[in-house]
Amino acid sequence: MKRSGCGVLIVLLAGCATPNGGYVDSPNGRPVPVRQDRNTFHQLVKTDLDRLADIEYAENVSTLRLLMLKMYKRNPAEALKSGLGSPEQIATYVFEQDAIHHWQFDALSGAQDTAAIKLALNPQYSGDRVLALVVGIQSMMFRAHGNKSAFFLTDSIEPQSLYNAARNIEIAVWKLTNAKNAQGELLLLTNSQPGEVQNLSFEREFSKMIARTDLLALTLAEKSQRFISRLTQSISTAPFLPFR
Repeated sequence: MKRSGCGVLIVLLAGCATPNGGYVDSPNGRPVPVRQDRNTFHQLVKTDLDRLADIEYAENVSTLRLLMLKMYKRNPAEALKSGLGSPEQIATYVFEQDAIHHWQFDALSGAQDTAAIKLALNPQYSGDRVLALVVGIQSMMFRAHGNKSAFFLTDSIEPQSLYNAARNIEIAVWKLTNAKNAQGELLLLTNSQPGEVQNLSFEREFSKMIARTDLLALTLAEKSQRFISRLTQSISTAPFLPFR
C-alpha cells in the first residue's frame, strides 16, 4: 500500500520523538518510537494529520520541559523566587497539573501567553523569569492549537495561529539572548557566554520546537488550501504576533 504524504511526515517527526511506547521498524530500517496510545480506540477517530498534531504537540511539550530544567540549572536563583519548590517539582507542577492551575500562577499575577513572555524579558521584573517564559510559551502553544493537546476528526487547528506562535518563539529567543538589566547583565543565561565552553544546546532545542510547529502549520495550510500570511519584519524588531 502506498504511504500517504502525511504518513511520511509522521514518520519524520516520530524519528525524534520520545520513545514512550516501544519501537517499530520504519521503511528505511531505522526504529521509530511508537506512542503509547497507538492501539487504543480513539486512534480510530484520528486522521494522519491528527496523529501528526499529537506528535508535534507532545514533542514540543517534552522539549519545553527540558529547556525549563536546563534554564534553572543555568540560572539557579530563579527557582527560589517562585516558591513552588525545586526545579523538578516546578516542572512537574507546570506540565502535569495544568488541569489544576490552568496556566494561571500567583507568582506571575495570572499572566499568560505573550504577556508572560514579556514579563520574563522585563528588566524591572523581580520574579521567576524561567517560570514566566515557560508558562508564556506553553500557554501560547496550547491556545494556538485550539486549546487542545490531543486531536481528533472533529478538531480544527488554524495554520496561521501555529505559524504566528512559531514566530513568537523566535522573537522571544532573540530577545532572550539580548535582554539585559541596568548593569548590562543578561536577564537569563542560556547559550554559552564569551570565555565559556561553547554550548548552543538551548538554541538547538528552541529550534526543534519552531521547526515542528512550522511543519504542522504548513502541512495544515496545504491540506486545507488556507493561505498563511508570512512575517516580513526582522525578528529583532518584530512585535509579538496574535495567535488566536
